[in-house]
Amino acid sequence: MTDLGHLIAVAGAWLAYGAVHSWLASQAVKAAVARRRPDWAAAYRLAFNGFAVLTLLPPLWLTWRFDGAALWHWPWWIAWPALAITVAGYLWSLSWYDGMDFVGWRQWRDRAAPVPWRDRLVLSPLHRHVRHPWYSLGLLYLWTRDLNAAWLVAVIIVSVYLWLGSRLEERKLIAAFGASYLRYRARVPGLIPLPWRRIDRAEAAELLTLSATDQ
Repeated sequence: MTDLGHLIAVAGAWLAYGAVHSWLASQAVKAAVARRRPDWAAAYRLAFNGFAVLTLLPPLWLTWRFDGAALWHWPWWIAWPALAITVAGYLWSLSWYDGMDFVGWRQWRDRAAPVPWRDRLVLSPLHRHVRHPWYSLGLLYLWTRDLNAAWLVAVIIVSVYLWLGSRLEERKLIAAFGASYLRYRARVPGLIPLPWRRIDRAEAAELLTLSATDQ
């Protein structure tokens, strides 16, 4: 395969992954599954996450197989601190999530419970500065690595996908949490932290209380 052909394959694989992932994550598909196969609804998040991980392997493999030279090298004093911030940020923010909820296991385990499972708004300390901290950390990591042509194509596509994904996710959050999320969105930036747009701990607690009544 020529270098150009390989890059086209890399771009196609990442675009296909993003399109399928977004389609399966849409409320329309979830509603269709719940309507046609209600016995599958509780397993949807668990199956979706498993499918997302498995289908990530082909585009990653194609990208790794490209052996072109790096287009640029970041100095260690940028690359390593950025990696440390990314890892620490993910690990720290994980403590604000219920892991079983996140992967979908609790929804499946409690499928016969008298009180149905429902999402809850999460506002970790990072959420007080940016609405989508995991996406922001992901972008920080992606753009502070040494990139060859294939990885540059992948990073551009994934960056656009994360931006579009954040917009689509916000539609779901507004539908789920109403006025509380709209107020939060007006106060905090989406992907790039801005010092003059943030909320403190008290306002975050107030928004969480409001979100519980909006559901």
